[in-house]
Amino acid sequence: MKLPLFLVKTFNYEYWPWWLFYLPMAPYWLYLALKSRSFTYFTAVNPGIEAGGFYGESKIDILRKINPNYLPTTVFIAHKTSFEETLTLLKNNHLQFPIIAKPNIGERGTNVAKIENIGQLEVYHIQTHDAYILQEFIDYPIELGVLFSRLPNEKTGRVSSLTMKEFLKVVGDGTSTVRELIDKSNRARFQLETLSAKLGNKMEEIPAKGEIRLLEPIGNHCRGTKFVNVNHLINSRLDAVFNDVSKDFSGFYYGRFDLKVASLDDLYRGKNIKIMELNGVSSDPGHIYDPNYRLWQAYRDLCWHWKRSAAISIINQKSGVTPLPLDEVWGIVKTHLI
Repeated sequence: MKLPLFLVKTFNYEYWPWWLFYLPMAPYWLYLALKSRSFTYFTAVNPGIEAGGFYGESKIDILRKINPNYLPTTVFIAHKTSFEETLTLLKNNHLQFPIIAKPNIGERGTNVAKIENIGQLEVYHIQTHDAYILQEFIDYPIELGVLFSRLPNEKTGRVSSLTMKEFLKVVGDGTSTVRELIDKSNRARFQLETLSAKLGNKMEEIPAKGEIRLLEPIGNHCRGTKFVNVNHLINSRLDAVFNDVSKDFSGFYYGRFDLKVASLDDLYRGKNIKIMELNGVSSDPGHIYDPNYRLWQAYRDLCWHWKRSAAISIINQKSGVTPLPLDEVWGIVKTHLI
């Protein structure tokens, strides 16, 4: 029997509003703030990232501090750049369709799009009123979220969360339409309205038995992507790779790399890794959103990561890094969240 979506959302915390999920963590945040002697201690975690990566940081500023060997070809489109200039930048950087477009400042996959042709790019350009980024589309089969951190008084850090992303898809049975297949999946049902607008008549097609239909090429939870806990794959080889990835990024101590890789063997060898984004102190350990994870486990792991970021902040403050004043943090919140 198919449950109403509001019940699915109620009994599965991965669908809760962010404020509701984090509300029980408020007392622990207060404890860490008092221990760190700053209500904005988190802004001192990554001195090399604006506000520590709390919110509103520039993606391109972060990407420019990462070893380019680990990056897809990326082009920054400044505010008020003409479309003709945009096409010139694409040509000069040898970017070919499909490409990924995303806001330079944005969270949780908002306005991220896979662009297939010039027409789609022009529409995106017209509808986007701020600076944005165009990236080479990487078709590697594995997409991961890798949360890495290092204490400033230690030479090496560690990976503490490894999340594999399974894109939203349906598998044909030879008789059901795409719409009917979506209706059989709780995860896909949450995206029904968006998918109907995007797929149009394709919603009524009947995929062959066993045929896989990718519904969403963007790997964000809010787009229906399933986050899978693969922490069992964390080992010393993985730690070594991300110590190397982050070694040249001055002022970075805590964050999540969102990347694609050709294979797990390549991941451990540090080869064929393409980092699309690096998120700072506000990064979630993505594995906690695995549908098989328990709520108490999620809060346990979140507490560990918050404690880790607070420890980094305390060490940085002792070395002269000053957290942002509370009014500046409130200004960031008002600018980007309200």
